[in-house]
Amino acid sequence: MPNQPIETERLILREVLTTDVEGMFELDSNPEVHKHLGNKPITTKEQAVKGIEFLQQQYKERGIARWAVIHKETNEFMGWSGIKYLNESEQMNGVYNIYELGYRFIPKFWGKGYATEAAKAWVDYIFKETNVKTLYAAADSPNKGSVNVLQKIGFEITGEFVFEWEGTKSDCYWLEQHK
Repeated sequence: MPNQPIETERLILREVLTTDVEGMFELDSNPEVHKHLGNKPITTKEQAVKGIEFLQQQYKERGIARWAVIHKETNEFMGWSGIKYLNESEQMNGVYNIYELGYRFIPKFWGKGYATEAAKAWVDYIFKETNVKTLYAAADSPNKGSVNVLQKIGFEITGEFVFEWEGTKSDCYWLEQHK
C-alpha cells in the first residue's frame, strides 16, 4: 500500500479514517448507491463505523484496501476507491488470492469522471509500484456506468458470472487488465 496519499488532478486518495463516518454513512445508506450492490443499504452510523473498522483491519492484515476519495478543492468525502486483496473466503467468480479494483461514490459525484480518475490512479500505482501483473474487477452487468469506467482505463471483459452475496444474486461481468 502506498505510504502516503495519492493525488490526481482533482482528487486525494488516502486511507479511510474514523472521522470519515459521516461520509461513509451518506454513501452506504443511499439506496441508489446500492442499486447494483444487492439493494442492502446500511441504516445506522454504527454500521458505517464497522465498515471503516473493517477497512482499517484490511490495511493491517493485507497491506492494501479501499481508500477514501477526497475532493481536492472542497475537502469533501466523495466515496472510496482502491485495491482489495481477495482471499479464499472472499473469492469472486471462483478466483481468489488476487487483487481487485473497486470504487463507490456518493451520487452527486457521478458522471463527472471522478471514478475514472481514481481508478486510473490505482491502476497506475499497482502496475508501476508493485509486482502485481494482473488486476481484476467485477461489475454488475446492468451498471453501464461502472463497466464504462473499467473499459475506459483498460480493463477487458473476459467473462460473466453470477455473484452471490448475503442472499442476493447479481449477473456480473468479470474484467481483467494485465501489466
